[in-house]
Amino acid sequence: MSLEPFQKSGALSLGVELELQLVNTHDYDLAPYAEDMLRLMSKVPLPGTVVPEMTSSMIEISTGICQSPSEVLGQLAQIRDALVKSADKLNIAVTGGGTHPFQKWHEQRIYDKPRFRELTELYGYLTKQFTIFGQHVHVGCPSADIALLTLHRMSRYIPHFIALSASSPYVQGQDTAFDSARLNSVFAFPLSGRAPFALTWDDFTTYFNKMTATGVVKSMKDFYWDIRPKPEFGTIEIRVFDTPLTVEKAAALSAFVQGLASWFMEDQPFMPTEDDYLVYTYNRFQACRFGMDAVYVDPGTGQHMPLREHIQLTLRQIDRHAAGFNAGAFLHMLQSSVERSENDARWLREKQAREALLPEVIRQAALRFRGALAHSQH
Repeated sequence: MSLEPFQKSGALSLGVELELQLVNTHDYDLAPYAEDMLRLMSKVPLPGTVVPEMTSSMIEISTGICQSPSEVLGQLAQIRDALVKSADKLNIAVTGGGTHPFQKWHEQRIYDKPRFRELTELYGYLTKQFTIFGQHVHVGCPSADIALLTLHRMSRYIPHFIALSASSPYVQGQDTAFDSARLNSVFAFPLSGRAPFALTWDDFTTYFNKMTATGVVKSMKDFYWDIRPKPEFGTIEIRVFDTPLTVEKAAALSAFVQGLASWFMEDQPFMPTEDDYLVYTYNRFQACRFGMDAVYVDPGTGQHMPLREHIQLTLRQIDRHAAGFNAGAFLHMLQSSVERSENDARWLREKQAREALLPEVIRQAALRFRGALAHSQH
């Protein structure tokens, strides 16, 4: 199978996907209602799409192609409101978060779809353990070579993305001591991790052809990399974000990605090198484990600094670029969460410290996901 050609897309256009949890409203455990939700949602005209995910207690929503983070937020909010109404009819709730805090993986059912059945054949219990929830952000690239350059530049900021979006401190009822435990499940897959260091599409195609020749890989879908090119969309797709607890946060994270991509494409601030990846796994681990309190090793200089400081520095560097998309308010939201050292993992832990009951924490997270509707109906 050959690699499909890299399609044309609007430079810096955005697309956002969110994997969401469906929970029942008596003990707030995951509930296998994906099919019912999809049936109800198919009757509502919406931007983007709503599709099933690996197990039947999750669904994925996606925006259409957006030009700005405000447009992302507009579409996500519209889909969210429709989801909440459908969930109310089924007497279930929808919530964000990168993991469900106490679901048991062996109780999950694989959604009945050929690709999911195939993956289960191959990966066994890992597919049920893949009941985890992420946000993916696509950013449009004007050419295949620029896409690869942008991908490798973006790799330096993986820890920033992880710390800002982290929302998976609990697994199987336990506090994992990680801010993002979700990514540990992704790492179990053999084709996860980072993309190979290819800076031209020709080199990347050579790599892809070698991989398909081994019989290990059939298409780009088989790579679970942190960032991967999506030739059919003309984008790169960043996949390390935990699903945030609100659509506002999801839009703010897309603003950060767009601001970075604009900075990379216009100012070419540095050339990525293979040596950037010497500290990659360490930085990624630090961000998963400690969130905003992580240590960041600058791949360019080797300097160690608090990740929090490097995020603030980066937000200042892309400020001018974000202004071009009227994204200032979104970056300000991220800036103030860094100043307060607050991500969704911390919010979940603080609620648990107060309530001492994870189902109650999820009930409150589901209310938070409802946004304005939460106030009008409760």
